[in-house]
Amino acid sequence: MEGLFFNIDNGYIEGLVRGYKNGLLTNSQYINLTQCDSLEDLKLQLSSTDYGNFLSNVSTALSTTIIAEKLNDQIYKEFRYIRAQATEPLAKFMDFITYGYMIDNVALMITGTIHERDRSEILERCHPLGWFETLPTLSIATDLDSLYQTVLVDTPLAPYFQDCLSVDDLDDLNIEIIRNTLYKAYLEDFISFCQKELPSPSDEIMTRLLQFEADKRAINICVNSLDTELSPQEKSKMLPDVGKLSEQSFKHQLIEAGDLEQLKIIITGIGEYKNFFDDGGASGSNKNLEDHFYEHEMNLCRDAFTQQFTISTVWAWIRSKEQEVRNITWIAECIAQNQKDRINNYISVY
Repeated sequence: MEGLFFNIDNGYIEGLVRGYKNGLLTNSQYINLTQCDSLEDLKLQLSSTDYGNFLSNVSTALSTTIIAEKLNDQIYKEFRYIRAQATEPLAKFMDFITYGYMIDNVALMITGTIHERDRSEILERCHPLGWFETLPTLSIATDLDSLYQTVLVDTPLAPYFQDCLSVDDLDDLNIEIIRNTLYKAYLEDFISFCQKELPSPSDEIMTRLLQFEADKRAINICVNSLDTELSPQEKSKMLPDVGKLSEQSFKHQLIEAGDLEQLKIIITGIGEYKNFFDDGGASGSNKNLEDHFYEHEMNLCRDAFTQQFTISTVWAWIRSKEQEVRNITWIAECIAQNQKDRINNYISVY
């Protein structure tokens, strides 16, 4: 029934997003990129794709940093254009997407500040989708309470900070705990919004996509905390209460696991995740856990595009586009470092 009225508000945007998706690099275009001998050759090959002359105004020598920056700028421009056309609930949905980038930017700014890095350098590394007006003033805060009261209280992140304000010392470990606690609250809020406000099948698809995002974060938290002094209670506070690994039996086992082998047994017990710890040695691909995350996410995004009348394609498109940026940056770095034997270790988007 929802499909009857979907095109009234969202038909143009879905068509636009699907057009952007069709502009993603094909396998043959990736092969052309991997044959390049220099970054100038790479620039020439990209100019024959939908990226066009996106590097034409670069006056300095090309570098992977510049290429990545320009690629991300294009994502930002396309995202902002879609957001400008959106009505509710798509407008709020797209705002929710930006909150994740805001959290990463806040963590980056705080970390850079405590290590006394140059503020302009930190700001340059912030993701444009996570920008908000008071972001540059984060560097003046000396503790989390003042940071919240003077900067973050008027941002969309404010409700997520209620479980973080008890942290006194802003060291690297506590900043990471804050970031993961914020993400936990954010993902739970985002899934709740999708389930309550989005029509079918958008709600079902986004629940599946966000549940994997939650599981991915839970796995990373548990793996990275193995050699730390974090207690099971502290881990539990950071693990999202959504996702396949959020079931009480799985969650308890995850936080109590004492080594990587135990974690592998728990995680691979879920059918979809059974290959996440395979290193691909036999095939020569040398995949790590992060590669498996990206590969599984691209499979979910491709599935999302098989559905009609759904705004979940916006999420699937931006995640696919980000993977494409990682792929191009990886290829560019391999060319710049003359590591052509590793140049094919990118994740297929199509």
